[in-house]
Amino acid sequence: MMREEGWELFLRASRGPDASSTGSYILRPLVRDIPLSAEEHATEAHITCVELYDENLYIGTSQAEILHFVSITADPSDETSAPQYIFASRLQPSYNAQAASALQPLPGVQQILVLPGVQKACILCNGTLSFYSLPELSPAFGNTSVPNCTWVGGVDLSNTAAAGENGVVVMICVKNKTRLVRISDEARRVRDIEFPGCLISARRGNFACVADARSYALLDVENQQKISLFPISSLDENLGGGRVENISSAADSTLSSSRPISSEGGSGKGHGRSTSLGAFVGGFGRRQESPNSRSRDRSGLATPGLPTRDLSPAESSHNRNMSTPDTTGPMPSTAEKPLPTIPARSDSLRGHSPGPVQASVALKPHICSPTPTEFLLATGTTTGEPGVGIFVNLDGDVVRGTLQFERYPRAVIIDGHGIESESTGSGEDSEGFVLAAMTQSSSDGDRGLVEIQRWDTDNGGPKQWMEVPRNSSVEVGPETKSDVSQQADFGLRTLNTIATVPIPEIGELLRGRRLKLKSEHQLQESALEDWEIRRYREEVDFGRRLSGRVSRLVLWSGSSVWWIMRNPLVMKLDATINEALPNVTETFAYTEVDRTRIIQVVNAIRGQEATSETEFLSLEYIRQKTSMILFADLFARPSSLPSIQAADLRITEGLLMEGGVDPRVVLCLIPLLHSEVIEGSKGIWIHSGLIPIVERYRMMASESFDELATPDTFSLIKRYLSAWRQRKGFGSIADEVEVFQTVDAALLLILLKQDGRDPSRPSKPSTTRIELYALVDSGVDCFDRAIKMLEHYHRLFVLSRLYQSRRLARKVLETWKRIIEGEHDEGGGLTDGENEVRRYLVNVKDTGLVDEFGTWLARRNPALGVQVFTNDSSRVKWEPHQVVMLLRRRAPDAVKVYLEHLVFGKKNVHYANDLISYYLDSVLGVLGSSQEAQNILATSYESYKALRPPKPTYRQFIIENAVPFPWWYDRLRLLELIGGSHGSDLSYDVGRIQIRIEPFEQDLVPESIILDGRQGRHKQALRLLIHGLGDYHTAVNYCLLGGASIFHPTTGSVALAAPSQEEQATLFGYLLTEFLRIEDVSDRLERTSELLERFGSWYDVRDVLEIIPENWSVELVSGFLVSSFRRLVHERNEATITKALSGAENLQVAAAFVEKCSALGPQMENIS
Repeated sequence: MMREEGWELFLRASRGPDASSTGSYILRPLVRDIPLSAEEHATEAHITCVELYDENLYIGTSQAEILHFVSITADPSDETSAPQYIFASRLQPSYNAQAASALQPLPGVQQILVLPGVQKACILCNGTLSFYSLPELSPAFGNTSVPNCTWVGGVDLSNTAAAGENGVVVMICVKNKTRLVRISDEARRVRDIEFPGCLISARRGNFACVADARSYALLDVENQQKISLFPISSLDENLGGGRVENISSAADSTLSSSRPISSEGGSGKGHGRSTSLGAFVGGFGRRQESPNSRSRDRSGLATPGLPTRDLSPAESSHNRNMSTPDTTGPMPSTAEKPLPTIPARSDSLRGHSPGPVQASVALKPHICSPTPTEFLLATGTTTGEPGVGIFVNLDGDVVRGTLQFERYPRAVIIDGHGIESESTGSGEDSEGFVLAAMTQSSSDGDRGLVEIQRWDTDNGGPKQWMEVPRNSSVEVGPETKSDVSQQADFGLRTLNTIATVPIPEIGELLRGRRLKLKSEHQLQESALEDWEIRRYREEVDFGRRLSGRVSRLVLWSGSSVWWIMRNPLVMKLDATINEALPNVTETFAYTEVDRTRIIQVVNAIRGQEATSETEFLSLEYIRQKTSMILFADLFARPSSLPSIQAADLRITEGLLMEGGVDPRVVLCLIPLLHSEVIEGSKGIWIHSGLIPIVERYRMMASESFDELATPDTFSLIKRYLSAWRQRKGFGSIADEVEVFQTVDAALLLILLKQDGRDPSRPSKPSTTRIELYALVDSGVDCFDRAIKMLEHYHRLFVLSRLYQSRRLARKVLETWKRIIEGEHDEGGGLTDGENEVRRYLVNVKDTGLVDEFGTWLARRNPALGVQVFTNDSSRVKWEPHQVVMLLRRRAPDAVKVYLEHLVFGKKNVHYANDLISYYLDSVLGVLGSSQEAQNILATSYESYKALRPPKPTYRQFIIENAVPFPWWYDRLRLLELIGGSHGSDLSYDVGRIQIRIEPFEQDLVPESIILDGRQGRHKQALRLLIHGLGDYHTAVNYCLLGGASIFHPTTGSVALAAPSQEEQATLFGYLLTEFLRIEDVSDRLERTSELLERFGSWYDVRDVLEIIPENWSVELVSGFLVSSFRRLVHERNEATITKALSGAENLQVAAAFVEKCSALGPQMENIS
């Protein structure tokens, strides 16, 4: 049902009025069903002429009547209505029956000449000229009339300003002369010109181009000179031409010089050219080429040749400067001067060689003036043969190329100033066209045609044809087909008044209209709101304002009159685009678009600058429509068709950006993305003419986007959407909130789709992955929609980056937590999640977040979790007791790690007892529950004891041969801590520790040694070192350090004060006793000998000799004895020297005493 309704909507919108109008002109009705005859049974009447003044329309008929119509204002409520003309009166101009008797049949009203500047009208009816006042057409000048008149006109075309006090000069042509008359409050004769039988004239300043029944001529109406040009019919070969004549009469000489016609307000001097007879002779006598005359003839016919008379420059200059304003007599005869040659005719023009010229040869002359310096004249053979248009300038030279008419025209009019003109105007209105009315015979009868071609270009372009409608019931356009039999009563005319004619189709295409993307059912449920009704009315008024176009060309046929309108740019190009679109079938099956033709339309307006609001909107509309068609066609065309070329894609992309259409409209054409379009409360408003295109391709587009999307199309959409994102913040974008939410959502979805097709490693992301990260990092307007989209596609890491763009720290951490705990994350990206959490928490300022996620991390990875609380650069500062309490409550396994940081990292011995307790709990817990752990320790003891000296200390041994169990590392830390690594400041409860390890005394030998040393039980400690471990090196250190610090690193530990010599000697005595108890004799001898030799100074020789066995040879202790004896001799010698020195010192002191006493002398003391 929905598709059927959409089909009807598309057909209704696409038909439109004049939908196929691709020509340069269209017809719009001015008046229809005109009552041409007041009597029902009268002879059939037809229209002969039409004229417009202000809001008054005058129509002349063949029954010698003028029908007066008055305009009434259009109905404001009807957006398509135009001003209507209602019948007001019927006037029957008077005419001279005697003069009319020569005109059989009677032509009726022949001319209506409106003179707006003086509020007068000249009406030529059946050979009699009458004068009337405007607008009611009341008789003027005392009902004055001019009989035997053949033509009235000749108003200066170069003077478009309103008439001044001097009135307007017109040319009234009678059978025997042509008279210049000044029309104002009265009609005054200016002068008579001896040019009889004038049938048509066109004047530019002082120069007039005229024609009689046989030939054309150029007149200087100021100096009353004439030069013949060429015959109207090229068959009239006996007609002489090229003669220059003085056409003034003696009676008019004084009048001519005293009252020049240039006083009517315009420039009577024309274009600064000489108005003398010599100017005509010089200009016409030689063949001069205009700048365009060298170009190739547009029509295919040769430019009419003119006879050449060689003139020297001096002679030419002399002729141009010759002036005869006072000449009253005729000029010297120039009959010997040859005529201009008749325009060359091809065989198609001649048909066959003509015989003798017949008197029946008579063609209607046509004169137009496209520019201030040129006249266009028509010539030919017969009415059924082709005709030729020839341009001549004010010098009589043939300029430009010739125009070819398919038939000799019934009427010729000019429209447009031409592209060479400096006059202002829009680009399309400046083009110059020639419109020629003609009759063409066919098997269906005669039909009227209007031939349209350019006159202002060298090549002229292709001809266009407009068929003349037969009656008012036919809708008309450039391509209209109708029954057009008996069309002898049609004609063309350029009105003196410019009128504004509404073309509603312009407004229908350009005005705004809401694009409704909801279903028909939803539209029926939602009533129009007040704001939408107001907006609709505003758009209708806006469209009406755009629809007005000016025109002064009319076409009449039968009982109707039409405006001939320039086909507006938007309608012409829109029709061309529609022709490139194939018809839509009822099944909406895809039919290929003529993309080449659409691109040609774009190229035709490329670089064109708008000169009005309507033209600006027209260009915008065309660019938008072409871009949408080319873009939508990419996704509607089946994959079986050849892919679009890269150059075509670039053109499409450029048009999308240049057109500036709302991106939501573009995205609704793509099946994958149309659901992302956000209409908003105000909806989407676009040019009304774009609605059918949207409806067409929405129904035609395939639902399987993945099958049609290629990397090139993906890239095109990405670049388009990315370019739109760069416009954020531009105030000129309407509905920017909804627009950029849609753009961001669509771009995110495209990147997700493309990234899914192009998997990449986290260590080396693809280009698409980088673009995806950049998008979410920069922030998106469609935040909520992006969350749902990323959740749907399981892109959790990308989601976390989206949260980071909004500084939502909790959401970031929650998302990372989901990834770390194993939830599926498509595409990955969080390679070292726990470390990322640690680094992120360091920069978080929220204490609650650090508390929650720091303890969570500490439970998962105590080492990393503790770093959150210990990092000096962390923005949240913690006291140690706070962290300890927090970890004990939420991450017990991390307490030990944190205490290690405090004790070993920060040297905070305040928490050493707590750390020792954790170590003991870890080690004793394992030993109490695992026999394997006990065996490991026993094996380590046995392995170490089996090593032969020199061997490392036991501490180095267990570090180098560490077992990969946590309790093993805890034991190493315990040994380091209780072994004195923190110096004397570290105090712990030795007795309590002793009690706890007592059940495992055989397993924890180093711990027992340290505790014995702490309690002063040195003999027990040394015994365990020698016999329990066999660590002789540590035993020596024990004696040197007094048992205060053992089993600790050699570097980084706190230096301790060495014990006294006596304490060391005592300990070495214990050590010697234990060495002598080593079971292995060789070890005993070797260790004892080494001990005595290295540390003999701590032993008394006598004590050693008493202890060592008697069966030992002296050689075993020779080193000790030699060093001891040397020491004794050294000590004795040292004592002798000391004694001698002391005696000498005593003598010195005694001598000094004596000297002092002598110096003091005797002292008397009273002892009583």
